[in-house]
Formats: sequence, structure tokens, C-alpha cells
Amino acid sequence: MRRKAFLIFFSFLLLVSVALLVLQTVRAIADDRLKTEDTILDLDTLMQKARVIRPLVYNMVVDGAIGTVTDDRMGEIIELAEENGAELIVVTLDTPGGFSKPTWTICKKILNSYVPVCVYIAPAGARAGSAGVYITYASHFAAMAPSTNIGAAHPVGGAGEKVDSVMNEKVTNDAVAQIRAAAEKRGRNAEWAEKAVRQSVSITNNEALELKVIDIIAENMDDLLTQLNGRITDIPSGKKTMDLVDARVELVKTTFKHRFLEVITSPDIAFILFSIGGLGIVLELYNPGAIFPGVIGAISLILAFYAFQTLPINYAGVALILLALILFIAEIKIVSHGLLAVGGIISFVLGGLMLVDTVDPGMRISLSLIITMAVLVSLTLLVVVYLVVKAAKRQPFIGEEGLVGKIAEVRKGGFVYVDGALWKAESSEELTEGSKVTVIAVNKLKLKVKNINT
Repeated sequence: MRRKAFLIFFSFLLLVSVALLVLQTVRAIADDRLKTEDTILDLDTLMQKARVIRPLVYNMVVDGAIGTVTDDRMGEIIELAEENGAELIVVTLDTPGGFSKPTWTICKKILNSYVPVCVYIAPAGARAGSAGVYITYASHFAAMAPSTNIGAAHPVGGAGEKVDSVMNEKVTNDAVAQIRAAAEKRGRNAEWAEKAVRQSVSITNNEALELKVIDIIAENMDDLLTQLNGRITDIPSGKKTMDLVDARVELVKTTFKHRFLEVITSPDIAFILFSIGGLGIVLELYNPGAIFPGVIGAISLILAFYAFQTLPINYAGVALILLALILFIAEIKIVSHGLLAVGGIISFVLGGLMLVDTVDPGMRISLSLIITMAVLVSLTLLVVVYLVVKAAKRQPFIGEEGLVGKIAEVRKGGFVYVDGALWKAESSEELTEGSKVTVIAVNKLKLKVKNINT
């Protein structure tokens, strides 16, 4: 009965968790499609001008945190542009920031690209924060749409501390050196870049143009290409003059693979996957042969671990979530009057809060999601504990113990008839054939009975 109750608990929690996962996935992919469609509409005017031979410009839209998937996409579009002899790559950028490792890799790819890269911070209201500043400075050309901003590239530690320790000072100095090197190579304002890193300053598009942080303010893609035409930049093979007259712009759409990877590498989705995976594996170990929870759990854990390698994971958070799962199982098997369950909920919440080692609100696990999962776990755990207690108190209805309390009929030779079978009976009272007796105990293959009226 305990296993059955636990299966009910897991099935309900799994159903709700998968529903949350599907909702998050559908919402993310739908948002991405809407953004892509908006970009396609902006490019329609240019595409209608297509001729047989025209300069080729690739456009990639980056909207969201900079991570491993963005790094992969950047590598692919640079390779595609070099193979097809493209004139320019335009990265339409709107990001709150990102993680250090993929940011440095993207900057390195841009600096070594044989096709010039223009970072265009757009549309209106967009920003290039944190990682976006470094990528903008590494690009061959930098442009912004009206009503946009750039800045706040100050590195912080995983727990949100200011840069005051020796190690964090080294990290800051390294970031400053990298962005100053990019600024000197591209002829941009190195002093402001250092302020963006050390003091987290931000500026508007007009201020950025005045301070020579960017090269152009462009209303749209058509305006951007017009202003870039004829400009000269450095690529590994030497100087290159931009020829963008009547250019053909091709939007490089986000593939389903990248959409899927972007979704599962979201901190929220990674948290859900890890929770489902942990529960599935624990259930399979508790109840070998169930198969379904083991398969679902294994797949979820593999996806979660892929996401973890792209995120700055705090393994203390991982340990706390694993501890929570163990405590939930122990609550079902051990009578603790709810203490183990309370400890598990606390461990679960703390683990979720600590799981992603960053202070950027856009890249942390949503507090509302953590609370939602914790509430679901609490409610379902209460239900399953109730079922376990109820099952423990329930009168057995099969086997020898299930005969206790049943009514039997006395037959010849000291036998009684109950549940379609004859049993040898013993009693301290005189038994009359045909009378009704109550089974009060089972002793091996004998039933101890007594008359109903006594």
C-alpha cells in the first residue's frame, strides 16, 4: 500500500511538473516565433528589392541572455557567411547580459571573423547590458536604434558580493583588459568601457554616439546598411571596404534545435527537469520494475545536466535538492510526524534559490516557480502520508490476517466454513454444527473462533 500511495504521489507531481515544463516550453517558443516574425516584417522591404547578384548580408536576432546556445549560433553564422562570401553579419541585439565563458568565446569568434560583424542594438527599448557590452566592443561596427541603452558591465561574484576580494579584483582587471583591448582595436572609447566594467555605468544611444562607444544611430535595417556602406574595417586578411548598395538581407532563423536548447538551458526549465529527474530515479530505486518513472527520470536528468554545463551551477544547491528528495522518501517510510517533510521542503526551496550561481534576475530561477513547486510537493506529500497512515490502519482483507473478524459457519469434524474454504477450528467454547462463529485469530492453519452471542 505504501508503494501504491507513493506512485500516486509521484504521478500527480510528475503530471503537474510536466505541465509546467510544457507551458514554459510552448511560451518560450511562441515568443521566439513572434520576435522572428516581427524581424521578417521589418526586412520585407529590403527582400522585395532582390536582384540576381547583390551583396549578401546575414541577420541574426539575439533576444535574451547570452549563453552557450548563442555561442553556437554565432559560430554557425560566421561559418555560413564565410562559406557564402557574405559582405556583412548584422547581430540584432537585445540582452540583459549573460555568462562569462560563452561571452568571451563569442568575442573571440567576432575578432577573428573574415566577415565583418555589426552589432545593432535594436529595436527601440532594447539594451546591451553586461555581456552585451563586451560583444558590442568586439564587433567591427556598433550601432544602436533610438531609445536604446548600453552599459552596466561590472562583474559580480556568484553570491552578489561587490568586487572587493583579491580573486574578484583579478576577475575585474581581466575583464577591463579584454574590453580595453577590443576598444583599441576598433577605435572606440576605452575609458568609458573601463567605467562600464568598474562602475556599472550605462548610457543612452545619443550619449554612446557622442562618446564614440558606437559608430552609428540607425532607425532601421535599411538606414543601418546605408550608413555602413563605404566604411572601412579590419579583418584578419587586411582592410575591407563595405559594399552594401542594394544589399540582400537574409534572416538566419533560429532552428528548432536551438529553440529547444534555449528552452531547456533556461534556469527555470533546468530546475523543473532536475526535480522530475530526481523523483523519477528515486521512485525507480524504491520500486524496481516500475520502468516509466525510471525512463522519464533518466531523460530529465540528462537534459538537466546538459543545461547545468551551460549555467553557472552552485553544487551546494544541487546537494540540497537531492537531500530534499531523500527526506521526502524517508517521510513516507518513517514516522516522523512531519519533521522530515518540513526539512525536505526547506531544503528544496534553499536548493532552488542557490542552484544558479548568479545575481542577474533574468538568469536566476524564478522565485514564483520555486514556491509553486514547493507548494505542490507539500500538498501531494500530505496526501500520500494520509494514504499511508490510512492503509496502515485498514483491516487486511486478503491472506490469513484478512480472516480475522469474519463470520464462519461451523461444520462437522471441528471445521468451519469461511470465504469458500474449510478451516480447522479451535475454541474454548462448545461449537454447534450449523451455528455462526467469529474468527478472532489465526494460528498457522487453524482458526481460533468464538460464538457470536458470547
